[in-house]
Amino acid sequence: MPACYSKHLVYCAILFALGNTMASPLELRAAALDCLLHTDPVAKMAAVAAMGAACDDGAWSVDTAADLPVTATIPGRPLRPELVPPRLVGRRSMVTVEGRAMLIHSLAHIEFNATNLALDALWRFPGMPVAYYTEWLRVAREEAIHFSLLTAHLRVLGFGYGDFPAHDSLWEMVEKTRADILARMALVPRTLEARGLDAIPPLRAKLAQAGDLAAAVILDRILAEEIGHVEIGNRWYRYLCDQRGLEARAAYAELALRYEAPVLKGPFNFAARRQAGFTDAELAALA
Repeated sequence: MPACYSKHLVYCAILFALGNTMASPLELRAAALDCLLHTDPVAKMAAVAAMGAACDDGAWSVDTAADLPVTATIPGRPLRPELVPPRLVGRRSMVTVEGRAMLIHSLAHIEFNATNLALDALWRFPGMPVAYYTEWLRVAREEAIHFSLLTAHLRVLGFGYGDFPAHDSLWEMVEKTRADILARMALVPRTLEARGLDAIPPLRAKLAQAGDLAAAVILDRILAEEIGHVEIGNRWYRYLCDQRGLEARAAYAELALRYEAPVLKGPFNFAARRQAGFTDAELAALA
């Protein structure tokens, strides 16, 4: 197939995945909002991949100042899974296939929300350096891959995304912090997502002990890439603190209190947290 024809097909796929609403080159923030509004998970992940492919090819721009109108409910999501309080999600016994599927489903839902939160961070906040938007596109692409890997494994186990109830704690904090990018960076990537750095190793061990080595390999990839996602949140949080003349630790304590962030409890994955950019002082405070 001629290269020019192949490229034409790629751009056709991009326009289809993004609802044929984006002109070429893609404007990243508007494209991210369009992806965020997709209600079908498969279409959403395809749209994120298509947006990333366009950017890899250099076919993008970013309007850092645009005030983008919202014409639908954020985020776009399917009718299922049913969203319930965390205590009603159900037990996840590793002894049965269904129990392991419940755990994989829970992780897939976290990755679905994580894809949405990366898209929301990308489109919602104007006035940031261009690197901020390209880095959150990277996060969205990797979260979308995580979701796709987990849902594919869920199908191997005989289930699908939406077959079990799920909770929405991660997105609730996204909603709380929609008006302040400093609070968003403080309390979503470096608080709630950082909890994944602590939680993944014991979950991986349980799945491996149950004989689900394929799921364990997926979690290895997720942990490695989540370290980078939390590092991005840490770095932009400190950038914003510097811009506002704030001391990072004191500002975090005030934001955690104001927005009623969960109190962090161990055990903590100190090695992963250090890789993700937490300072020695922050780690000592956790210890």
